[in-house]
Amino acid sequence: MFEPKSLDFSGIKTFSAKGRHNLVLVDELRVPFACDDRLSDVKELEILAQKMLAARKSGKGITCFIGAHVIKCGLSRYLIWLMENGFITHLASNGAGSIHDFELAYLGGTSEHVPTAIEDGSFGMWEETGGWMNEAVKAGDKSGFGYGQSLAEYVDAHPDRFPYRDSCVFYNAFKLGIPATYHITMGTDIIHQHPTADFGALGRTSGRDFHYFCHSLTALDEDGVHLNIGSAVTGAEVFLKALSICRNLGIGLHKITTANFDIVPLGDYKTDVGKDTFEYYYRPRKNIINRPVSLGGTGLYICENHQKSVPTLCALLKEGM
Repeated sequence: MFEPKSLDFSGIKTFSAKGRHNLVLVDELRVPFACDDRLSDVKELEILAQKMLAARKSGKGITCFIGAHVIKCGLSRYLIWLMENGFITHLASNGAGSIHDFELAYLGGTSEHVPTAIEDGSFGMWEETGGWMNEAVKAGDKSGFGYGQSLAEYVDAHPDRFPYRDSCVFYNAFKLGIPATYHITMGTDIIHQHPTADFGALGRTSGRDFHYFCHSLTALDEDGVHLNIGSAVTGAEVFLKALSICRNLGIGLHKITTANFDIVPLGDYKTDVGKDTFEYYYRPRKNIINRPVSLGGTGLYICENHQKSVPTLCALLKEGM
């Protein structure tokens, strides 16, 4: 019988993140409306803003899945503004999104220099990030929490460790009573490299988060809005599976609005494309923009740098309030 061999992680060396060079700093996070970041061509964003304003007025859900780069672009405070003003009722991300947010909250910086760190095996081997996040997840798992709530409860219980928590997206969601969920892929996140990682706890907490995300989608029926900002794989796949679950259970979600934010040129994104083109294999085109609204609703694509598109959307929403 074949017996696979496992590598022992107990000898992994970790290092303190204090004094680490970070490419993203909390002091450089963008302040909403502090400067003119608006785009000039905003047709799709204007449609989306009107849909979001209508959803908020009628009490419908506005769910948002972000890629980690949205945090790295310095847009945390814009996401917090959207939550505070009722324009995000559920925030979701991948594991990397939680890590950058967590690091900003305790360290005031995130995003190490990977090209040099990978050369000696120090990449991702940060004691505070891996140790504290795994500690939080294991404690949360014992309490029956999801991944996002586990992190927020940990930050709340250790305020001295997190001097920058006011700019932490998941912590602000926690304070506002808004679900923040994280949909991880095993082996993709630096905290999985830490010798204290408990993959059972990681899987259970993230699994609970998927159930929470599915529940939040039910509030989109009908005329709710789903945003996918910069998540080309995880966000697109998680949303499509959650949507199928809701419809399988008899929750229609037919007349919804979906919007994908990215920088990949798609041309006429509402047309069918064949398997001989790269656009066919770009998941958000099918899973966010087209397939979910095949029975009605509106699918939109905002092709622009997040540092321009997100502030422009917020400005349009603020004007319409």
